[in-house]
Amino acid sequence: MKRGAVIPCTAPAGSQASLLLPGAYFHDCYRIAAPGADICALELYLHVVSQTPCWVNRLMALRNWLVGLAGLKNLGHLGALGAAKPASEYRVGDRVGIFSLIYLSQDEVLLGDSDKHLDVVLSVCKAPLGAVSVTTVVHVHNWLGRLYMLPVTPLHKIIVKTMLKRTASLRTV
Repeated sequence: MKRGAVIPCTAPAGSQASLLLPGAYFHDCYRIAAPGADICALELYLHVVSQTPCWVNRLMALRNWLVGLAGLKNLGHLGALGAAKPASEYRVGDRVGIFSLIYLSQDEVLLGDSDKHLDVVLSVCKAPLGAVSVTTVVHVHNWLGRLYMLPVTPLHKIIVKTMLKRTASLRTV
């Protein structure tokens, strides 16, 4: 795999994310070579998300305003993390920015959020030889969830690829 290239792929076999795929309305997975990323999956997520580009946070602000009109919750900004809290202090159930921590191991972390219209889960999974994959799985509950996904799907792909590219040059944090 070429260093820095974001490759569409399937959820890693045996990953927790792969178990969530049945019945999903939407899912995708992207992989990148990140040989310098010899930290745990949660540390990797925290480091990359802490460097969220301003344009992504502006899109999140727009998203929060628009969904507020429909009575859905404001998630805040993607990069809004408790900077003083190290990865080692997070436990399953804790909020990690806009998501809740669902599953935690050295090589994979599941983060998610649920609302009346959909459930979303994001997996950051480390593989041998320095590959990192990000899998997103969405289960919708109603027509509002399907409507929500129309503009979110193409934006999501751009955001995930942008954020994943940040791991290519990552060295131990």
